[in-house]
This record gives sequence, structure tokens and C-alpha cells, in this order.
Amino acid sequence: MNKKNNVGQAETGSHEPRLYRVVADKIQGLIADEGMQAGERLPSERDLATKLSVSRASLREALIALELSGVVEVRGGSGVYVSQLPDAEADLAEVGPGPFEVLSARRLIESEVAAIAARVATDSAIDEILKAVLEMEKHHANYSSNESADRNFHLAIARATGNSAMVGVVEYLWNQRGRLWHKLKEHFQTEELRQQTLTDHRNILEAIASHDPAAARKAMRAHLERVTRTFSRG
Repeated sequence: MNKKNNVGQAETGSHEPRLYRVVADKIQGLIADEGMQAGERLPSERDLATKLSVSRASLREALIALELSGVVEVRGGSGVYVSQLPDAEADLAEVGPGPFEVLSARRLIESEVAAIAARVATDSAIDEILKAVLEMEKHHANYSSNESADRNFHLAIARATGNSAMVGVVEYLWNQRGRLWHKLKEHFQTEELRQQTLTDHRNILEAIASHDPAAARKAMRAHLERVTRTFSRG
């Protein structure tokens, strides 16, 4: 009996809603409780985060998820507006892990992957990382090509470890950059971040090419922390 209950509890726990969905429900509840109508502007992110007792990062993920579901509209430089009244029976569309969940995992895992690559990378593996950096610089203004080169850069570092499982993990994390991630990036990525990303990638490459694991770990962590700060603070 106890064994059965434990299994049931495990199954229930595995279906707990993601944090951004919980926060999105709170925002929808606020819209309904305050009788807000379509076209009305929500409080500022700072005020909303305080009112709902959530972090700015979680709030931002929730607002983007609600935008994808058509409940609100995020207008850069203006604010967030109700675009349709929330339906109490409607379920928020599943859009995958939150971007900040993915970034947190990447900071932990890819920093160590970069350190391993710095220890064992061959000259040909380093050349592949350099190739991805050059492609990203070449296609800086082209979103699709730049995104592809960015992906190749991180996967080239994983391949440089010589561990196919590492490649699989990094590829999995990259593939979690779904609709929520791309909408967040569309709204909040700045030209300053785009330029700094190129510098970050050069720093990571230099540390790996110098076979300096500590520097590679530090450079990768600094890069992903910079992305997190930009997307959470705007």
C-alpha cells in the first residue's frame, strides 16, 4: 500500500505546473478581480512583481506566456495591456520550460563543458569553435543565420570534449529554447547584448584555445549570466 501511494505521489509531483504558469494564473486572477477591460494597461512590472510576491524573471516569463495565449499584449516602451478578457475555463497553452529555467541549467552544465573542452580540445576541435564564432560575426544582422551560428558555437564546444553524452545534453538544452524563449528575446534582447555576446564568445574561444579550464568556465558563466540579467531586467 505504501509503495503504491509513493508511486502515485511521484506521478502527481511530476505534473506540477511550471512556475510561469502559476504566475500567469495569478495575473489572470488579478485582471478578473480588478475588473480590467480589454485595452487597459496593467501595472508596471515592478508593481506587479511586488503585488504578486514573485520575482521579475518569473513575472516576465508569465507575461510572455500570456501574450502567446492572446491574453495580453506586450508593447515595448509602453507596457503590458489586456488584449482579451481571461476565460476562467481556458487553460494556458503549454510552451515548454521557462527561459530562466533553461538558462539556470545551462550556466551549471555548459560552464563545466567549456572547462572540459579547454583541457582536452584538439586543434581541429578548436578550429570548429572558431568557425562558428566567425559565422556569428559574419551574420550578426541576420537573426536566423546568427541563431544557427550561435547554436553551432555551443555544440562545437560540447563536441570538443570528445563526450557524445555532453553533446546530447547541450543539444537538448538548446532545443528547449521554444516559443517562450524566442518571444522573450524578441522583446528584450538589446544591441548591446548582441555585441557583448560576440565578445563573450571570443573570450570563451580564447580560454579554450589556451587550454585554461578555469578561464573557460568563468567566461562561459559570465556570458550566460549576462543573458539572464538582460532578459530579467530589460
